[in-house]
Amino acid sequence: MNLQFLKELHRHIDVSCVRAENTMDDIKQMILYAKQYRFICAFSMPCFTPYLADALKTEPDIHTGGVVGFPSGADTTLSKVQQSTQLLEAGCQELDMVMAVGALKSKDFQYVKQDIAQVVQTAKKVPVKVIIEASYLNDTELETACKIASEAGAAYVKSGTGWANIPVSADTIRKMRAAASAHVKIKAAGGIRTLDHILDMHEAGCDRFGIGVQTAVRIMAEAEKRLESGSDRG
Repeated sequence: MNLQFLKELHRHIDVSCVRAENTMDDIKQMILYAKQYRFICAFSMPCFTPYLADALKTEPDIHTGGVVGFPSGADTTLSKVQQSTQLLEAGCQELDMVMAVGALKSKDFQYVKQDIAQVVQTAKKVPVKVIIEASYLNDTELETACKIASEAGAAYVKSGTGWANIPVSADTIRKMRAAASAHVKIKAAGGIRTLDHILDMHEAGCDRFGIGVQTAVRIMAEAEKRLESGSDRG
């Protein structure tokens, strides 16, 4: 039974408005829902981050998240460091950065590691979640990505940006959990649409879930129904 997890579900969800078409109205609605449900973190695209951080500055239990090198990961390391600095100055308390996926697939592992490490160094005590875009990787690349992110100082390894067309699976989460260092947590994102999907991935070792705000609200409503019924599964 996962009833205790359902009670704490809101503290495992990062809500987001990180699509190219998201507007300021979307951000404002996300903020309202974040305050209503007390989601642990809220993310917007960088142009909206100062507004988001200002709106949440009186809500210490709701973090402002920033995206770095999003969504491709192909930005230069200097660009990622500069963007990280801007986001931290704007008030971000968590950073989700995209790994240099093309460099990883080119087997330039030293570049990938230093790219992450420099953002981690810039962030200091602010946790960095490294997005590996798992749907683009084979099993060997996925294992390598998780190990490099762990060695470079990532607080989390994250499955994807949500921009790919393949939903994250519990099997992928198991592989990530097995490959990452024990102290590194796992975040799932991309195609998460149901509460059962979350429960499957939680059982596979996932701690945090990145979900679009409208879907997150629907999932929370389902969690509340199951808590009332006393059953974690529908």
